[in-house]
Amino acid sequence: MLPDMAVYAIGDIQGCYKSLRKLVKGTGFTHGEDQIWFCGDLVNRGPRSADVLRYIMDLGDSAHCVLGNHDLNLLAVANGVRKVKSSDTLADVLDAPDSDEMLSWLRHRPMLHRSKKIRACLVHAGIYPGWSIKQAKKLAAEVENVLRGKKHLEFLQNMYGNYPVYWDDDLAGWDRLRFITNVMTRMRFVDTSGALDLDIKCSPGKQPTGYQPWYAVDSRRKETWRVIFGHWSTLGLHWQNNAICLDSGCLWGGHLTAAQIDLEKPKFYSISCKK
Repeated sequence: MLPDMAVYAIGDIQGCYKSLRKLVKGTGFTHGEDQIWFCGDLVNRGPRSADVLRYIMDLGDSAHCVLGNHDLNLLAVANGVRKVKSSDTLADVLDAPDSDEMLSWLRHRPMLHRSKKIRACLVHAGIYPGWSIKQAKKLAAEVENVLRGKKHLEFLQNMYGNYPVYWDDDLAGWDRLRFITNVMTRMRFVDTSGALDLDIKCSPGKQPTGYQPWYAVDSRRKETWRVIFGHWSTLGLHWQNNAICLDSGCLWGGHLTAAQIDLEKPKFYSISCKK
């Protein structure tokens, strides 16, 4: 990383290409000099998923992007594992002449990205409270290796489901990979015993008794690594325990948000996405 390089992060885009371009311009990002980290969910529900993918692909080494649940859904649909839902807007990717190139690029994105220089990591949904960043990076690599390899179709066929709900170092096979994937792409709340509940999608404060946001667990209070995540539009822009959520509901007429994260105190940028 160059000494004067700025590092920006952007929340869930979900096909909102015009908002993305407007926000990037507003940050002052310089291609080839700065970096942009993308929190995943690049595609789906918005109108121009293919253009979002092409734009980020063209950024080359200036961009780092992790996989979100909607990105994995696109890969599952493209490989015949999952049917297109009425709410999906994936046709512009699936029917594009460069579809194979976009899908291959997406399949080779990481689950987690980190920079030791700025002591920050990027993940779509979060880091399980019992994991260190070092452990999370190793576990992410387990999923990445399968998704990029010959068993990627088998992985896509087995990644769906809400179980297991507890982490165990001895978990193996698809149960192990599914738990890692669920944490990094779907998690919001955990209960006091550390169990995931993937069905609770409300904003914090409205959840059932006994549950708390993953980033609010006591073990995170002294976390020195900054975690950048998205996925949680009902949470919106939020900064607590060195974890920053950048999903501010662009798709739903909210805002698309970016942060310059190489600063001790991040600088935030936001644009309205009202339709």
